[in-house]
Amino acid sequence: GRDIVLPDKVMLRDKIYKRVIFISGAAGSIGSELSRQVLLNGARKLIIFDHNEHSLYKLFNELSNLSSKDIELIPILGCATNLNLLLNIFENHKVDIVFHAAAYKHVPLVEFNPLIGINNNVFSSKSICEASLKTGVKNAVLVSSDKAVRPTNVMGASKRLSELIFQSFSEFVSKSEKYSTKFSMVRFGNVMNSSGSVLPLFKNQISKGGPLTITHKDITRYFMTIPEAAQLVIQSTSLAKGGDLFLLDMGDPIKIDDLAQTMIRLSGLSIKNQVNPNGDIEIIYKGLRPGEKLYEE
Repeated sequence: GRDIVLPDKVMLRDKIYKRVIFISGAAGSIGSELSRQVLLNGARKLIIFDHNEHSLYKLFNELSNLSSKDIELIPILGCATNLNLLLNIFENHKVDIVFHAAAYKHVPLVEFNPLIGINNNVFSSKSICEASLKTGVKNAVLVSSDKAVRPTNVMGASKRLSELIFQSFSEFVSKSEKYSTKFSMVRFGNVMNSSGSVLPLFKNQISKGGPLTITHKDITRYFMTIPEAAQLVIQSTSLAKGGDLFLLDMGDPIKIDDLAQTMIRLSGLSIKNQVNPNGDIEIIYKGLRPGEKLYEE
């Protein structure tokens, strides 16, 4: 329901061309698109880092076919909470730019597993900041979430804590003559077709003849495409002065109910309800899940 946010090609290449780039959570939805964009914009070396072996293997194979001989592609298995491992990588490869996209992001799952969620999301951010600072990384960027705004769930709170960590490291740098790393954050909402997005869920439910399941009739979310979000995250490094929190303009929020109805109609089917009892696909409202908001801010 809005125009695509077109990238600024100069800003995209500004911090990427001939640089050494490290992406944590590289095998995830945003991380893998960041990896593609980094290759397209002529990085000297790209380090893709993830703790999911299968996903990292798939990404490495895909990027190997995209990558030119001029770009060194290095896949590293590991956890972003491991400070010593990060220090080793950043030091040995002389990393210039870090994109920290590694996180557990599914609200209900993190709500059921709060300690592991906090450990993964918060302590990885602390380790990334510490390693970036100590090894002279030029820019460290946190991929954050609109769920960090007045969080009602553990996932959102862990992202807000991560933002505060990045900001506190930036504050430390501003008072120091020894360090110069620019720490910044980018917040955005739901990413279409990412793992856990409602779009693939609805597509799957439609293919099975329904019903489509929605938590609440009035629930709304902001949406971006994966390439849009990744390109804007990269562009933010050109604008970062240190301690910046960038908010992506995501247009107006979309009602999930409207999205479901549109997808049913675009599939050439009709909605089954009281007005149309002979319709093809029914929509069922299941109630909000633990920690879930009706709307994001």
